Amino acid sequence: MTTKVIAFDADDTLWVNEPYFQETEKIFCKLMDNYLPPAETSRELLKTELKNISLYGFGVKSFVLSMIETAARVSDGQANMELAGKIIEMGQVLLRKPVELLDGVKEVLQELNGTYYLVLATKGDLLDQERKLQKSGLDKYFHHIEIMSDKKEEDYRKLFKRLNCRPEHFMMVGNSYKSDILPVLELGGYAIYIPYHTTWAHEQADEEIESPNCYKINCFSELITLLKK
Repeated sequence: MTTKVIAFDADDTLWVNEPYFQETEKIFCKLMDNYLPPAETSRELLKTELKNISLYGFGVKSFVLSMIETAARVSDGQANMELAGKIIEMGQVLLRKPVELLDGVKEVLQELNGTYYLVLATKGDLLDQERKLQKSGLDKYFHHIEIMSDKKEEDYRKLFKRLNCRPEHFMMVGNSYKSDILPVLELGGYAIYIPYHTTWAHEQADEEIESPNCYKINCFSELITLLKK
């Protein structure tokens, strides 16, 4: 590997995220059980979220708007303002969740800082991601922060340009094969895949590909061992 720049995804790579969303979704589905069974409400919510990505992007605010829209649709307009208020409160609770670092994250970043140019490259709501980064205490380890509207090939090309970095000198570390791994491999960069125990349906790739530029590890602390090889 000729890596000079290592970029890290944030949600479910550095800190816990998706379990909080799933917990909130269960509460929402229970609120809607007068109209649909929970499993069906969940499917309807996902359809709404995917439709709205191009309008709202990713993150809690998009999630809240999609829940309100889903509630209106599945109830045929019968859902009242009290329900909308509860959904907004659920979103506010989600935004106030503590930042829970995954095992080994702080120690690994501390060791890599100074040896590599470290980048936080994540997508989501700008204010929310900035808040989580500040609460995490990890901001001091990163040389560059990039909160992206999406993580497709063109988005990574723009990131390479801003970093003045060639793809073969770039490595992406993340838990989403679809967003963190595949686009970087397609551009000729390196990627380290760290699966998380739960992943949002939109981030699940159809299949994993074989590539000499891709490495799969089980936990964050294994990153140091891999880079020393």
